[in-house]
Amino acid sequence: MAEVNYDDDSIRSLDWKEHIRLRPGMYIGKLGDGSAYDDGVYVLLKEIVDNSIDEFVMGAGRSIEISMSDHKVAVRDYGRGIPLGKVIDCVSKINTGGKYDSKAFQKSVGLNGVGTKAVNALSNNFTVQSYRDGRTKIAEFAKGELIRDEPEKETSQRNGTAINFLPDDTIFRHYRFIPEFVENMIWNYVFLNAGLTINFNGQKYLSERGLYDLLNKNTDVENIRYPIIHLKGEDIEIAMTHGQQYGEEYYSFVNGQHTTQGGTHQAAFREAVVKTIREFYKKEFDASDVRASIVAAIAIKVQEPVFESQTKTKLGSQNVGPEGPSVRGFINDFVKKELDNYLHKNPVVADALLKRIMQSERERKDIAGIKKLANERAKKASLHNRKLRDCKLHFEDTHERKQDTTLFITEGDSASGSITKSRDVQTQAVFSLKGKPLNCFGLTKKVVYENEEFNLLQHALNIEDGLDGLRYNNIVIATDADVDGMHIRLLLMTFFLQFFPDLVKAGHVFILQTPLFRVRNKKETIYCYSDEERRNAIAKLGTKPEITRFKGLGEISPEEFGFFIGKDIRLDPVILKDANIKGLLEYYMGKNTPVRQQHIVNNLRVETDDESINPLVAEDVESVTLDVAV
Repeated sequence: MAEVNYDDDSIRSLDWKEHIRLRPGMYIGKLGDGSAYDDGVYVLLKEIVDNSIDEFVMGAGRSIEISMSDHKVAVRDYGRGIPLGKVIDCVSKINTGGKYDSKAFQKSVGLNGVGTKAVNALSNNFTVQSYRDGRTKIAEFAKGELIRDEPEKETSQRNGTAINFLPDDTIFRHYRFIPEFVENMIWNYVFLNAGLTINFNGQKYLSERGLYDLLNKNTDVENIRYPIIHLKGEDIEIAMTHGQQYGEEYYSFVNGQHTTQGGTHQAAFREAVVKTIREFYKKEFDASDVRASIVAAIAIKVQEPVFESQTKTKLGSQNVGPEGPSVRGFINDFVKKELDNYLHKNPVVADALLKRIMQSERERKDIAGIKKLANERAKKASLHNRKLRDCKLHFEDTHERKQDTTLFITEGDSASGSITKSRDVQTQAVFSLKGKPLNCFGLTKKVVYENEEFNLLQHALNIEDGLDGLRYNNIVIATDADVDGMHIRLLLMTFFLQFFPDLVKAGHVFILQTPLFRVRNKKETIYCYSDEERRNAIAKLGTKPEITRFKGLGEISPEEFGFFIGKDIRLDPVILKDANIKGLLEYYMGKNTPVRQQHIVNNLRVETDDESINPLVAEDVESVTLDVAV
């Protein structure tokens, strides 16, 4: 090995923006293109809005305005406004901010003075303007470099801060903001801050009953077993009920931060509920029976919270403050007292809860035999599972690339073969289906164990007992863009929604988009995902380029497939807008065939290049799509 010089010239000092741009993952987690709710572009938005929320918590400003296009964001709050002499410092100097005095911001989310600076450094354009006591100051940056510094001047605007930013598209490749993810973030803000109004793209969001409203919005209220239990105390709020669905579903928050990966507070809550219910009914229920089908939300406030990453998705704090009780003891004491009191005062709810637990116990015992046999088969298969080509890293690992872990679910050997040969073996795994899976709508969870393919898929994902052990962050359905491929997508989504709805709600399920066309000449090749992109490519490449229409994934060579599942991968998230999962599945996957046929006839749309051609008789029809959102 050649000797490498290690001298004074080997030592580099990066300024604040260079370090953020060189290692963005340290500050905002994974980058992504906006197709996942935890992609970096949403973390950028959250860092800005968090500051506005902190102003509201301090009693300054009761409304926040957010406007957004596919690529650009503007946030305006009506707090106190950044002190005018420190506007530039507050957005461009690390460890500069107003939250280090714990008396002023005792229970703030961000205390390290990094968030806004990261947004600045990772934006093509970043503008900040502060309005304070009749005067205003504006500064503009490009990738962290100050490009405009205007002197203070008078203003008639109300106090507050306005920030506009355009994320850097060389870092967030092909990104776009998906409004549903932003809307969900905004709802969480208002659920956790009674009295706050957020205006997002002209629509108003506010909540009067906090976490009660959160569960009411995100739960199918027609299928819950008893009215939502809503308990509030100092620095803690809880809402819970039980439904008819499989699995457990939690929404947990710390100081207003949505801890999507849970943490010490969520674990403590799960333990406290089981312990309290056992003591109330004086029976040692199995913990899984108590928590089966639970839907709950918990929000706590702690001093100087410790999170496991800069993106603050998992709480690591063991205590609620430097000298306070443990998080576990604090939550256990509250639940033990308040939930026990509630059940004593509401015997009808207590009876309904008991019946739900007893039903879960019967269901568990009913499938115990087949579950044991299925797990034994799966354990043997895992030693040589021909359906799964696994990767080396997994989502539960501590490795920094765990966010990239992906399982592609493919149809047939040809498609799975192409992906397997072109994938990143560190983070990308492949699960191959033998054909169309079973339509499991209306069936019990027993079918998950009786059906070998479902059972092996469940074990590959490691979600039998919940999402805590989930092995892949992204579950990607990779099927052909034809009728059969679409049908397989629906059948797989039915499987996940029927038995593992929390997997979809947590934003882990995606559809892989692969190019429909390849347009090329001797100098350049362009892959096109739509007719519009094809037309643009033809216009760019000029006279008579070669055009190839991909009819299936198996037609794409492994060498080409590497382009589509690498850094430029295009994923469409499966977003559940309707809390009524049962009704949704019953309509699309049930036995109401005539109703669906009429729906298809009413919504049929045929696309052609020439709109003057009768679309129903044209011989060169290129694609037929349905205006149906599933």
